Amino acid sequence: MRIEGTARVDRRTKRLARRLRPGEIAVVAHRDMDEVAARSLLDAGVRAVLNAEETLSGRYPARGAAMFLAAGIPVVDGLGEQVLERIADGDRILLDGTTVWCGGQPVARGVLLTGERLEERLAQARRNLDRELMRFLENTLERAHWERNVVLGNWQPPPLRTPLQGRQVLLVARGHAYREDLEAIRPYIDEVRPVLIGIDGGADALLAEGYRPDIIFGDMDSVSDRALRCGAELVLHAYPDGNAPGEERLRELGLVATRYPAPGTSEDAAMLLAHQAGAELLVAVGTHTSVVDFLEKGRAGMASTLLVRLKVGTHLVDAKGVSRLYRVRPTPRQLVHLFIAAMVPVAAVTAVSPWLRALVELFWLRARVAIGW
Repeated sequence: MRIEGTARVDRRTKRLARRLRPGEIAVVAHRDMDEVAARSLLDAGVRAVLNAEETLSGRYPARGAAMFLAAGIPVVDGLGEQVLERIADGDRILLDGTTVWCGGQPVARGVLLTGERLEERLAQARRNLDRELMRFLENTLERAHWERNVVLGNWQPPPLRTPLQGRQVLLVARGHAYREDLEAIRPYIDEVRPVLIGIDGGADALLAEGYRPDIIFGDMDSVSDRALRCGAELVLHAYPDGNAPGEERLRELGLVATRYPAPGTSEDAAMLLAHQAGAELLVAVGTHTSVVDFLEKGRAGMASTLLVRLKVGTHLVDAKGVSRLYRVRPTPRQLVHLFIAAMVPVAAVTAVSPWLRALVELFWLRARVAIGW
């Protein structure tokens, strides 16, 4: 295997994906790559992935490695820090087998991710999952005790340009199977026309489906510049102490956002905001709820998510996985009705068009001759 191309280098996969161009090689340091990060590289047209860490370590069943293999994208793991130190962004590099060359010199050697290696690591992850689950539960319960007053307190929503009082709100994050679930509830979106809130990269998910988000909420680290400039109201998720790392990026883009200091993840804070702003119903797509979801996000627990969902209660409808419930398949009777409906206008046009009627008669005559009738 020999692959030559331009290297895009960044320790953070989210940042790299925004700069990656089709056919380029991603050089990252991402242990146990999650589904969203892998999908962002695939969507950008990555040609190969060079990882200083292990794309799947066996700690838990991270989903990114399998996605690369399914897409036929070569992944070389365990290249070490030198691959980040000796390759600059934009360098032309050569991947020869499992050795990376830059400037005519070998800079790092790793291990190719194969189907066999993937299965070994997944088996290890499944054996290890119970232990990870226990740690996760302990952390969740401990943090829930300390955060209960913070999350369940009366957080006042900031004044918003987009009214939420008495309206249904669709919150979209880029979690597992978000595309399929978003497509499955398209009739709901078109009929009810809820307020659309894209949580970070969820704004890009909405745009990809042809919808413009009304609000983009989050720390703005994984949403595209295009989405930020689409005209949506921007709400910047800040830490409870007021610190907002995403503010610098918005300033560089010349954009202004409303601050919302709140604990927990941006998904939790967005739910709190919509609930406290008087939304009648919250519908969530792509949100993170499972142990693997949170481990992939680098979180050791889900205290704030647990507390927020307890607070929101029956106002929340989680549409995650709805695409797996039911797929519409036409019945034979429906197909017959569809055929008849399609033939009615054809027959009508044929009846009033002499030349088309003559053409149909000619075809009919040839068919009779062909079958000897």
